[in-house]
Amino acid sequence: MTKIRRVMALLAALALTAAMLGAPALAIAKSSGSPAWACAEGGGDSAARIGVGAKSGEFREKVTGVAKPLPARAQGKAPAGFSATIPVYFHIIHDGGVGNVSDAAVRTQVRVLNETFSGGEGGDNTGFSFELAEITRADNAEWYAIASFDAEVEMKQYYWNGMSNALHVYSTSGDVYLGWAYYPQIVDSEQAYLDGIVIDWRSMKGVSTAYAGAYDQGETLTHEAGHWLNLAHTFEGKCSPTNDFVADTPAQRTPTGGCPEGKDTCPAPGLDPIHNYMDYSFDACYTEFTPGQTQRARDAWLLYRAP
Repeated sequence: MTKIRRVMALLAALALTAAMLGAPALAIAKSSGSPAWACAEGGGDSAARIGVGAKSGEFREKVTGVAKPLPARAQGKAPAGFSATIPVYFHIIHDGGVGNVSDAAVRTQVRVLNETFSGGEGGDNTGFSFELAEITRADNAEWYAIASFDAEVEMKQYYWNGMSNALHVYSTSGDVYLGWAYYPQIVDSEQAYLDGIVIDWRSMKGVSTAYAGAYDQGETLTHEAGHWLNLAHTFEGKCSPTNDFVADTPAQRTPTGGCPEGKDTCPAPGLDPIHNYMDYSFDACYTEFTPGQTQRARDAWLLYRAP
């Protein structure tokens, strides 16, 4: 199948998934440092954003669904002393040994999650911690390539355990992406088995030089776990007042590549939050979640995921 046909098939699958979930499909990209973006946008809730990124000249990330404000009844419900421990089921999918990362690499990846979500790099302590529950391995060329929606469905149905509070991580080739996630609303749908995160194994810390100096510190998974907990991109609403539904992240018109200090793309006060885990900056540039993001993630946890 040609690249063009693969992309068309992927977009069609995303549209079908979104229709079944009652939400539009959203495809976005992560840049390797270039600020150049090619985007096609619709209006309002039907927006479909498609970007050109570094990996094979194709897309870097996709998020199925669209970020929305939490229902008023759920906002502000999580207490100040909130804490939650998330069991992590890590599924290593390889192709004849390619991508067959070690158990030690998985443990390192989980440590990165715990450091970033606890404020270890200078941001807010979200109250979320991650505990490795299980490591599985599968030598499956189709799942490793994950170039079709059917392959994703088959893989995830095989591993799904019905626990909405459990994080399933699938390390694969990533196809043309660094990774992707599903917003937590999916757990209330007939496709709950799709819940979880797919990452390119080369984005894990210490396993490859493929993305050296850019996306090699394991923080792709931090970014995707943010989506899994209902956090939107910091550039989600561009310069609109609602932006990412979080008051303490300054408005941002464009995603960030690299770490351009002083970037400021909106007239509202505040520089672009290039150090936020929900932007597209290099891993070394990432340092924080904000208190507002913490509250949104906690409230979403209580609404959608708390056991």
